[in-house]
Amino acid sequence: MSSSEPGRPATQRLFAAVLPPGAAVAELRTALAPLHALPGAPDLRWTSPEGWHFTLAFYGEVPEDVRPELEARLERAARRTEPFALRVHGAGHFGGRALWAGAAGGLDTLRLLAERAEAAARRTGLPMEERRRHTPHLTLARSRGAADLRPLVAALAGFEGQRWEAAELTLVHSHPSASGVPGERPRHTAVRAWPLGG
Repeated sequence: MSSSEPGRPATQRLFAAVLPPGAAVAELRTALAPLHALPGAPDLRWTSPEGWHFTLAFYGEVPEDVRPELEARLERAARRTEPFALRVHGAGHFGGRALWAGAAGGLDTLRLLAERAEAAARRTGLPMEERRRHTPHLTLARSRGAADLRPLVAALAGFEGQRWEAAELTLVHSHPSASGVPGERPRHTAVRAWPLGG
């Protein structure tokens, strides 16, 4: 569903990502299960495994008339990037507000793909924040305030997921929660996907 106001073009909230395969999601889900019993875990907003992803570039609200050019440039970025090995590995947190699982494997290629996904947006004319070094991560939970996530990070620090091949660049539509129900999670829908290496 697109958002629009009278007199303004319809937009979609989009981002580019690499999606883990079902087997990788399942093993991470199993590893996370014991964490839910740790102190502070029930107070977190846990993300849905169906929506787990490694964000490459966040585009925000993209006008529908701009999307075809963005998609064409993302297809080019995917074609220029070879498939690479990846696995979910370890954990960390951002300022006590987000718990995440990290990645290992072809991180140089993952970062290159992220750079190309950002460049695609800039060349399309989308405003992008100033680039920071890409930290590959898969967000697992968020806190409304600063929380002590160190016990959760420590519990997941030794996690080593199975190796898989990242072979697609996916454009994802993020649907913010609209019901007003506290704790409701946004939904993510894959819009298009392009094979890496063409």
